[in-house]
Amino acid sequence: MQTAVVTGGNRGIGYAVCEALAAKDYRVVAVSRDPAASAPPDVEVVQGDLASRRTVNALAVALSERCPTIDVLVHNAAVWPTQLRHNEDGIEESFAVNHLAPFQLNLALEPRLRRVVQVSAGLYVRGRIDPERTPWGKDFDPMRTYCDTKRANLLMVPMFARRWQDAGTTIDAVHPGVIRTNLGDRGGVQGTLLRLFKRLWPAAATGAAPVVRLAAEMQTQTGTGRYFNIDKEQPLPQEPELVRRVWDQAWELTGAR
Repeated sequence: MQTAVVTGGNRGIGYAVCEALAAKDYRVVAVSRDPAASAPPDVEVVQGDLASRRTVNALAVALSERCPTIDVLVHNAAVWPTQLRHNEDGIEESFAVNHLAPFQLNLALEPRLRRVVQVSAGLYVRGRIDPERTPWGKDFDPMRTYCDTKRANLLMVPMFARRWQDAGTTIDAVHPGVIRTNLGDRGGVQGTLLRLFKRLWPAAATGAAPVVRLAAEMQTQTGTGRYFNIDKEQPLPQEPELVRRVWDQAWELTGAR
């Protein structure tokens, strides 16, 4: 039986991905900050916090003990901050969770990995990463910071593809579409209006479909380092100098170097 690990697997798209992979006879491990979180039937839950270098390391140890091989790792967990917050390392919250945590897990678990799927966001196109400012929230904005973190994360996909090409491990990213989840919810009148508008959006199971397709149905294909907008492959940004700076910085900020 193949093993799939899904971060943020206790709700939203992550929950639906867990459900779908379990139905395909995967052994599914859902990562959740809350050890008592609900999960689909036959899905294991591992408590894990993606907020800091220390907690991501603890999660990597827990997953290594539980999963000798990880046939599919789905990076689904993400936060969309409404205000500036820093983690225990002094890093802006969403930069840590959305970008550094997947990077750190990829490195910590790479001897066990066979396939990685990064859940991305079409809003990455609005991101403008400043390596001197963005990691610490010096350019924080309630809208654009989320876009910045998703762009930074997406730029790492071809770098990992090249790193793993001889090992045979593959990685792709996918924007699952505009889906009805709790991500980005706000308080007040604006938040109420947004929640009402979200009722028109597709449910989480719709967003899970392209993620599961990449995780399971395309697992045996030879492609790697790609980005899909739902089911359509699209070119990645060509920013070689920025890519190298973000890559090197992530190594330093996660303590991998």
